[in-house]
Order: sequence, then C-alpha cells, then structure tokens
Amino acid sequence: MNKIKKIILDNGLRIILAPQPQNLATTVLVLVEAGSKYETKEINGLSHFLEHMCFKGTKKRPTTMDISSELEEIGAQYNAFTGMEYTGYYAKAQSKHFSKILDIISDIYLNPVFKSEEINKEKGVVIEEINYIEDTPIRKVWDIFLEALYGDQPAGWDILGSKEVIQKLNREDFLKYRNEHYVAKSTIVVVAGNFDEKETIKEIQDAFKGIISEKKFGKVKTQESQNKPEVLLKFKQTDQTHLILGVRAFDIFDERKYALQILSDILGGGFSSRLVQKIREEMGAAYYVHSGADLYTDHGYLAVSAGVDNKKIDDVIKAILNEFKLLTEKAVVEEELQRVKDHLTGGLILGLETSDAIASFYGGQEIIAKKIISPEDLIKKIQAVKSEEIMAVAKDIFQNNKLNLAIIGPLSAKGGSASGGKDKRGLESILKI
Repeated sequence: MNKIKKIILDNGLRIILAPQPQNLATTVLVLVEAGSKYETKEINGLSHFLEHMCFKGTKKRPTTMDISSELEEIGAQYNAFTGMEYTGYYAKAQSKHFSKILDIISDIYLNPVFKSEEINKEKGVVIEEINYIEDTPIRKVWDIFLEALYGDQPAGWDILGSKEVIQKLNREDFLKYRNEHYVAKSTIVVVAGNFDEKETIKEIQDAFKGIISEKKFGKVKTQESQNKPEVLLKFKQTDQTHLILGVRAFDIFDERKYALQILSDILGGGFSSRLVQKIREEMGAAYYVHSGADLYTDHGYLAVSAGVDNKKIDDVIKAILNEFKLLTEKAVVEEELQRVKDHLTGGLILGLETSDAIASFYGGQEIIAKKIISPEDLIKKIQAVKSEEIMAVAKDIFQNNKLNLAIIGPLSAKGGSASGGKDKRGLESILKI
C-alpha cells in the first residue's frame, strides 16, 4: 500500500490522502461526526433525512437533476449513507474528473438550500424507505436487536426514525442541526486513487473555505445496563424466522477488538465457520448464518444473525449458545486459528482493491477513533492474536446477563411461534450459556 497522509487545517478540517497511482479512478469521500446518536427523541431520523436533503439542491445546483446529471454525464458513481456516529457523501470517477467530483461533493455538503417544498416532498420518500425496511425482515430485525440491547436511548433508536417524527420536521430543524454538527472540526475529506497531491490539497482548501468553524455539539454517552437475558419479538407472517442473538462487548478503543474479530469469524465468518457448518450444513435449518462485531466510540456488540426454519427456532438458538459456551471452555486449536486469521487478512486485502474501499477504510477509522492503522499493521495485529486471548474475550462477553435475542417471524398473539415454538418466556428460559 502507498503511504497515506493526514493534514489538519487551521480550522480543524481533516484531510486524508490515500494515493493509488496505478488506479484509473479517484474517490472523494466527505465524512462528518453526525448520526442518530447525536439526535434527541424529538428529531430522531433527522441525520438520515438531512443526508437526503443535501442532494435536493444547492445554491449553485438548484435541483436534484442538476446534481445527478452532472455526476452521471461523467460516469461517476455516487451516494451517501448515515449511521449511528457519522454520515458520509462520496463520488467516484475517472481520475481526470477529480476536480468535478470534488466541486459537486463539497457543494452538496456545504451549500444545501433545504427548500421547504422539497422537504415536504422528501418526507414521502423517507417514509417509503421506512416502509421498505418494515417489509424487509432480514434488515428490520437489526433495529429490533438494537432496541433490545440499548432500549430508549440514541443507540437503541432506528437510524431512519419514526414516521411521526419525520412528518413533523421542518426547515428550521435542518438548519439548526447542520449548524451544530456540520462544522470543520467534525469533518474529514478523504481522497483515494490517482491524484496530484499538491494540487489536491489546494483544491480541497479552496472548496471548503466556507465551512462553518463553530464548536461541535457532542452526543450523550451510551448507558450499558443489563442483569438478565433480553428477548424482543415482532410478529410478521414470514416463511422463515429471522433472528439475531448477540452479546454486549466493548468499544472501539479496546485492544481486545482484534481477538473479538477473530472470535466472530470463527463463529460465522465464512462457509467453513462453526455456525454455518452446524446450522446450515449439519442441521439444514437455515440458508444464511453470519456473525459480526460492531464497535463504536462508547459501546459495542457481537451478534449472530440467521434466517431459520420456523419449526427449528429453539434448536438453532441452542446450537448458537452451545458454540458460545465451547469458546469459553476449550481453546481454539492452532490449525483453525491460523485458517481464520488468513481468511480475515485475505478478505481485507481483496476488499481494498478499489479507491472507494480505500477511502472508506481510512476515513472510517479516522471518523470513529481519530487514529489510523494501515492494512499492513492491521494484519500484524490480527496475526499476533493468541488462542488464550480469544478464550479470555469469550469468557468476558458470553455471559447470561449480556445475552440479547431479537426475532421477526410468524408468532402467535401470545408471542409464540405459529408453528409451535415457544413464547417470550419460553425463549428466555433457554437463553443460558
């Protein structure tokens, strides 16, 4: 990998340059410390809604068509995304179009006009996005899981918000929130691909000279509180039950995160992982089984997700819990450990072949942890993890009072499965490691 460069301007704006001279494309990614965890209950969903509105017109480009046509006529790929702790805007194009995509992305970031009539129209789009998620249980079950895990606080709220809140938001809400969070100190501009370093720095400085330099408003710290297993169920007439079974972990700054990453991959990181082999190949109970760990600035979790035969919910839950328990009792053998390490490192390298992936890799680290680690150093960290470290993490997180289960499926009125499964109380009774 080529050496990256991080520059902090006098106003606090951060620039990250990740050169790839061999690449024919360049990506411009702007990240800001603004997401659902920066919201109050009264404006929950505004971070995501604001992301939509940035594409609805600027002073220079008054309409959505003006923005999209300029990007599409040069064959650019572009989009935006909102999470708990940050929002991102990006465009990727042939390197010769770098100045154009920088101009457009900086324009939509710095100069949205938030026309009231456009806000009112876009409310319909956002509400239909909420409806889409409601009709997609493989995605909606994650909202239920986070609610089970964190309850009524920002980390437990839906990133898209509720229809009721979306309907009430107005132009003043957008302007106030943007002025509090879209400021220089909380903004990162990442450029990855083929570009001229000196010229790129100059163009970014010029493009972002009008950015707000006020103080940044923070977020409320996530509260961790649980003394018994938690179960949250949602009825939906589906042909399979979608479930997530997970545990509280730790934040992104904990050095045990590398052991956690390996532990997660052992469980459900690929077709040779323990849970895929057990639940899909041996039991024939699911099509998809996956394990992942998500860590944030003040909380984190490990979760196993699966789409399960409605009649085999209990058996699948018990199988997952049994694998949790095994990791606390028996050390991972060297052969399996090395295979998983190589799977992770190979996937990392293959995942960094494009300029947009490189931009996300470095920008994502900086926006969350304000510290960057290179792929080479990350691989060293992963390869250095020992079996006993994995067991220590397993013993810490796989405890009954950290278990959380979210389910969407054909449940009866009492909460049990329409095909004869247990109700909430029955599910709580089997949540034991």
